[in-house]
Amino acid sequence: MNAIDITPQETSNPKILKFEANTFLVQYDSFEYANIDEAKNSPLAQQLFYLPFVKKVYISGNFVAIERYDIVAWSDVQNEVATQIQDYLNNDGVVVVEEKSKKSPVTIYAESTPNPAVLKFVANKNILDFTVFKPTAIANSKILQKVSENKHLEKNEQELYERILSRFDTICSLAHKKGVKILVDAEESWIQDSIDEIVLKMMIKYNKQKTIVFNTSQMYRHDRLEYLERLKNIAEKENFLIGIKLVRGAYIEKENKRALKNNYRSPICDSKELTDLNFNKGASYILLNLNIFSLFSGTHNEESIYKIIDTMKSHNVDNGNQKIWFGQLYGMSDNISFNLANEGFNAIKYLPFGPIKEVIPYLIRRADENTSVKGQTSRELELIKKELNRRKTT
Repeated sequence: MNAIDITPQETSNPKILKFEANTFLVQYDSFEYANIDEAKNSPLAQQLFYLPFVKKVYISGNFVAIERYDIVAWSDVQNEVATQIQDYLNNDGVVVVEEKSKKSPVTIYAESTPNPAVLKFVANKNILDFTVFKPTAIANSKILQKVSENKHLEKNEQELYERILSRFDTICSLAHKKGVKILVDAEESWIQDSIDEIVLKMMIKYNKQKTIVFNTSQMYRHDRLEYLERLKNIAEKENFLIGIKLVRGAYIEKENKRALKNNYRSPICDSKELTDLNFNKGASYILLNLNIFSLFSGTHNEESIYKIIDTMKSHNVDNGNQKIWFGQLYGMSDNISFNLANEGFNAIKYLPFGPIKEVIPYLIRRADENTSVKGQTSRELELIKKELNRRKTT
């Protein structure tokens, strides 16, 4: 079989680029997909939707056309995308599965999230330092819960757990090979212990010379300071580096409701003030142990950011120290991100992407968290209005 070559071709629409092949990709029909959920019959389209700038995918005849979001220019990414499509096709990747029957379930999303193509894309972009994934995208939550509760796994469950470990290792191995830092998201407390153990294994294996693997610590949990201390003790004995993404947390209502229903003490701090205190203590603890820790501070809270900056100054830590990063969601708290970057700090815009039914609730939770910071949301809106007026008059 002759090798398939892919060549980017401009179209009349600057947002849409065609990737032409030297052979037919589909024989008869044309296909259009607006999101990953619509692309259930196209493994190729699903692969492409894992790239954060892909808005729509069109497949017809001998080409794939992609409509992009405005977050990138085609000149910056078209060669990498062409290479990705070409490699996929030359490795016998399936373009479209004709739905002749309803018997063959599509498992591409569950099996391949996070997609290795995202890691490779990030690795080829000097301005991108991190990628992130959600453990339950590649792991059965029931298995994680049984492991967290130290319950016996049946033979088939043990096999599933081994597959989970293998997936984590595949992802972290590729991140290590490509030099991309990878953030492992936190989940609900009743499955988090098993995730912590798996990520610990990955840190021991891949964080020997530099910090590649980061675990997420939700500081609304009153036991997370102890977790950080315990992790430090293990790292000193096993001789590895620790990466921590520090956040406040995302599942307050669910955690408290489950604790009440099952009659156990909630793992959540009793008040927002205690959560803030816990977050700030966690950040200080990490900053005082930078010989072992690297910090990704995922917060929109200005007070916490100022405290981190003050701690850095008091201990003569440079603004651009590669062990300290600040992250805010794309489109939120841009005033914070801009000023951090302007002062030479490592500032990241955190861009979540995936199925709408999962991403929108996530963004709503984050927006709701922002409103809890007294006065900050209204001030941000005023800054946006001020900037809009400035652009209109200049």
